[in-house]
Amino acid sequence: MIELRVLSYSHDEERIGFTDPPRATPRPINIGERAGMAMLATGAFAFVICGMAGVRRGSWPALIASFGLITIGGCVYYWRRWAGSTPGIKHDGNTFNNVQTRGLWAWGLAIVITLFYIAYYWYHELKAIGMPPVLDGTIRLVDPLSLALRGKPADQWFMYSFLYTLAVLIFGVRMVMKYRHNRYHLIRTASVSFFQLGFAFLLPGILVALHQPDHYFTYFWPLSPQPLWPGDGYGFGAGKFHALADKGVMGMFILGFSAFMFLLATPVLTYLFGKRWYCSWVCGCGGLAETLGDPWRQLSDKSTTAWKIERWMIHSVLVAIVLVTAFLWIDYAQSGAITGTWAMPLRKVYYFVIVQVFAGVIGVGFYPLMGSRVWCRFGCPMAAALGILQRYFSRFRITTNGGQCMSCGNCSTYCEMGIDVRGYAQRGENIVRASCVGCGVCAAVCPRGVLKLENGASSEGRYEGVGGPLPQLVHDLRNPPVAQQAEGPARIAQTREGTR
Repeated sequence: MIELRVLSYSHDEERIGFTDPPRATPRPINIGERAGMAMLATGAFAFVICGMAGVRRGSWPALIASFGLITIGGCVYYWRRWAGSTPGIKHDGNTFNNVQTRGLWAWGLAIVITLFYIAYYWYHELKAIGMPPVLDGTIRLVDPLSLALRGKPADQWFMYSFLYTLAVLIFGVRMVMKYRHNRYHLIRTASVSFFQLGFAFLLPGILVALHQPDHYFTYFWPLSPQPLWPGDGYGFGAGKFHALADKGVMGMFILGFSAFMFLLATPVLTYLFGKRWYCSWVCGCGGLAETLGDPWRQLSDKSTTAWKIERWMIHSVLVAIVLVTAFLWIDYAQSGAITGTWAMPLRKVYYFVIVQVFAGVIGVGFYPLMGSRVWCRFGCPMAAALGILQRYFSRFRITTNGGQCMSCGNCSTYCEMGIDVRGYAQRGENIVRASCVGCGVCAAVCPRGVLKLENGASSEGRYEGVGGPLPQLVHDLRNPPVAQQAEGPARIAQTREGTR
């Protein structure tokens, strides 16, 4: 509890200057949290020692002493951190936390994550120009797991997939404990954890052990274009279509699955549930953003300028992947007679700039600076395609009870996609946005139950009286966003927004 001070009638805060409000007494760290931190520290120490020692082959004791303790310690810490807390909003102190407000610690963490991605994405290239083999020891740590799962030693990509999955699972425990009184978040977090562990980590490894082509079944065109690009799978960013076609039944199944998911499953599921079925329930990028990235969701830019940049960037990437795919197939069909020699370099440029730099290095490395959905909001072609379907054809919407809104701004603050949710709630309008991923946090942090994620009986009622999907699209293209800004003491920074 905060002890309130009694101020005299003549107290003039404007004259003496505004200061920080009094802070609550720090919550004591319980014994469970201390035990979790001790295991985390011990596991991290073992990881550093094993990595620096440059072990040539890992062992189960070393794996358990490092990653095993890190995993158990992280889960125990977050379990005890939130256990026993009451239902409600759990964001106290976010604006004072250095690592959550672009402070020095946030910049340091962003640099570390960015360097990690650079080292893993271009490890062999960097070693070729003189970088010490700093990751060899850490990669060897997971050899026992790789041998058990895939039947061969680990490489940099198995190590990356392992770390990615661990991050989703450990911080998934954090999400479960933090929102354990909210059924929607419990199921959603369980879903992304299941798909990441089962379909993006275990299943590809099992396929390798069975001498089948490894494939991430949670990614498909346009997010993962390589299976539908012509090529034999060799070379930087190479297409895999012909390589998969030559792999027999499993290869043809992967090709058929990729085509089916984009051409049929995606439109149907998006019509029924909105883009949340993929972006917040299945996708590995969204899974990491909703778990590891949760502490930084409030950093998303809510300005109209950011909205304009978002609209042009994400749809430009979608157009780019469509053109690259078309040019590659034209080049293949005509043996280069039409496109000449620039189709393949175009493929490499797209793969390097969009897939590696944007989706990987920037998309995750900038979590502490730009929020958890940088890639999903500004660059993901899958999110762009799903957004178009959601905006004009889906039943999904977030309904609002404007009469209950008290303009606190929690919904807009914690919207990781930069939507001015409060503006819609104040006007009592349903939220029908192409960018909304349906994470449900806006509804979870609302203290008065104003917002509700719903699937309507049909897609009607989302065209603003202009007649239908095509007239609505023309209307959206011709009418720039109108700045919406709440008034009064509850106004929060950067809540200007337009409507799509």
